[in-house]
Amino acid sequence: MQQVTTEYVRSLNGITQDFLCPVNANIYNIQFLKFRIRDMDSGQTLFEVERDQDEEPIENLPPEYQDEARRIKYHFGPQFFELKTVGAQLTFSVGNKPVKNFTIIERHYFKDHLLRSYEFSFPFCIPNSTNTWEHIYTIPEIDEAMRQEMINNPFQTKSDSFYFVGDQLVMHNKAEYDYSPFD
Repeated sequence: MQQVTTEYVRSLNGITQDFLCPVNANIYNIQFLKFRIRDMDSGQTLFEVERDQDEEPIENLPPEYQDEARRIKYHFGPQFFELKTVGAQLTFSVGNKPVKNFTIIERHYFKDHLLRSYEFSFPFCIPNSTNTWEHIYTIPEIDEAMRQEMINNPFQTKSDSFYFVGDQLVMHNKAEYDYSPFD
């Protein structure tokens, strides 16, 4: 497999069809423990998940379940478009190697239209440590016609999240979003 670079993922024109690295590329044993999305203005939690202490790391799952474990679906509802900024707080642990220049590049698309690309960097993680990192996302201006299209087409808004240590892609996750009204 050809090395995937930060420049390459920044140049993508649409969501990737496949994962750009295997699960075993995570040689730093980075494990996501808790994830919370909140409205920065009100502090309201929009989504939260915490890994069960007894849960197997993705690397230990049977191969046929590993890709599914790297995907998540969110249902935020149409009121999400009223928000200005959201915070995504990630608690993660690292294995016995130091992690230098941990970078997340996250690209959000509606169909194949790039809505926004975000990039966040964490300079250093001490080996065998647990870290908490909050990224602040400014919600992009989306015209009313596109908003309605996004509301009318659940899970057609998608994102790829690429995780690099230095220049090496070590993880790749995917998300799909539903902005339709809650039942």
